[in-house]
Amino acid sequence: MAAKYLQIHPQDPQPRLVTQAVAVVRDGGLMAYPTDSGYAVGCALGNKAGLDRIRSLRRLDDKHHFTLVCRDFAQLGQFVHVDNPVFRLVKSLTPGPYTFILPATSEVPRRLMHPKKHTVGVRIPAHRTTQALLGELGEPLLSSTLILPGQDEPLAEGWVVQDEIDHLLDVIVDSDVDSAEPTTVVDLTSGAPEVVRAGSGDTSRFT
Repeated sequence: MAAKYLQIHPQDPQPRLVTQAVAVVRDGGLMAYPTDSGYAVGCALGNKAGLDRIRSLRRLDDKHHFTLVCRDFAQLGQFVHVDNPVFRLVKSLTPGPYTFILPATSEVPRRLMHPKKHTVGVRIPAHRTTQALLGELGEPLLSSTLILPGQDEPLAEGWVVQDEIDHLLDVIVDSDVDSAEPTTVVDLTSGAPEVVRAGSGDTSRFT
């Protein structure tokens, strides 16, 4: 069955369409949605089948860091441990195109954590449509950048997502993305920030 396809305005997201998209996620569906750094694929936090579908879609192993895409800093703080120096760094770079790897709190289902390190990725995107979706959902989206197997860049347009993997999704949100580059991933678990993946976020302050 084809995924529901919703064209949402990037500056002024229509509440009716946002509600429709989130209803699919709440109902156990998988959503492709835009961020400030390409498309992501996401599902509800407790959706184990959704997690398995993301792994299958992206051909990920169990060492892959999933990301909790959060609406704001208060929400992020429920799911990861943040000490003062990390707090200042993350606060200064969010919202924006960064993913931070941090120690997970007990709020994070164990299957989402790195199996050995008990860490998880978190990010707060600067994208109005994403923010509207997160506001309606009321919890983080369990997500992964929508990079198809064998590719280096995330998909960056809704119609391309529909063309490529419509049959693997339940809803596609078509809304402009700010950059086709994936997020910059920064591991903050060892004291000194380590850039795991250089992407659309500036890495100069970590070198």
